[in-house]
Amino acid sequence: MKIKFAILGYGHIGKRHAELVSRHPDAELVATIDIVSSTNLRASEFKVPHFTSIDDFLKSDIGVDVVNICTPNGFHASQAIKCLEQGKHVVIEKPIALNKADAEKILEAANKNSRFAFPVVQNRYSSTVKWLKEIVSDGRLGEIFMVQLNCFWNRDEHYYTKGGWHGTLALDGGPLYTQFSHFIDVLNWIFGDVKNINARFSNFNHQHNTEFEDSGVVTFDFLKGGMGSINYSTSIYQSNFESSITVVGQNGTVKIGGQYMNSLEYCLIKGAERPILKDNQMMNDYGAYKGSASNHHLVVDNVIKSINGFEEQHVSLSDGLKVVDIIDRIYTHRDARITKKPLRKEQLTT
Repeated sequence: MKIKFAILGYGHIGKRHAELVSRHPDAELVATIDIVSSTNLRASEFKVPHFTSIDDFLKSDIGVDVVNICTPNGFHASQAIKCLEQGKHVVIEKPIALNKADAEKILEAANKNSRFAFPVVQNRYSSTVKWLKEIVSDGRLGEIFMVQLNCFWNRDEHYYTKGGWHGTLALDGGPLYTQFSHFIDVLNWIFGDVKNINARFSNFNHQHNTEFEDSGVVTFDFLKGGMGSINYSTSIYQSNFESSITVVGQNGTVKIGGQYMNSLEYCLIKGAERPILKDNQMMNDYGAYKGSASNHHLVVDNVIKSINGFEEQHVSLSDGLKVVDIIDRIYTHRDARITKKPLRKEQLTT
């Protein structure tokens, strides 16, 4: 059965969703929805109706199976619940919500209405990430001693446009939600939940355009044993530097890295040869900046096959909820007073 999609939120990532849906032989794009007019968005290229509110769309007689939610983070939960309550499946861009309570409400609505809700965490499809999941699950590294996650990206003045949603607590939420939740998902998927969280935050060069930190250092223990850390920043000079995981285990050490966790940089495992993995250089390119791995076509394919009963849902809504839960717990250590650096003397006089 051909699955009918509507795209809610027609910004950078919404356009990507629309493009991939329109290409899939078992999918049909039936509408785009955004508060900005179709003409200004150039959404008319797909020759489908455009609505300027989700309520107007849901009141229309257009048949739709799935609504892809690609709006600012702070709208994800309420819009997902509204669509689920109307009997629609939903695809929710990361993060599914900006706090655990709202994420749980999405799960409740999905269960109540017997609908699918698909979190978008496309980095799981990368060959390097799938390989790391396999060797950890198979016990090839033995006991896991330490895991270090590094996420060092650039987000500049152009990204934090004045009057936009990026940089706000209410709609953005912070780097762990907007930039790095994909990698928190990878950490949780492979190594499990965490405890004993400690964190430090600072805002080095985004004091005038964000309401939260641009950098942080987080330490914790895994429930299954071993300790871990997350080091992240969006204040990297000029361009993204790396997203990496280093794993120190009883029987070996491995590191997957590159700008988007797309390369096997180090591998020494007892009794094993270094594998040959596809180095996936594809990432979401938004012109002024770049995002995570560009595997959204695999997400769309799984949505279609899951609804048609051909395969299981690859990423559960509970997985998306756990990512929000972990970030929520990390951010309980965040104090707004220490994320804004005081102005220097020369800045006060200009």
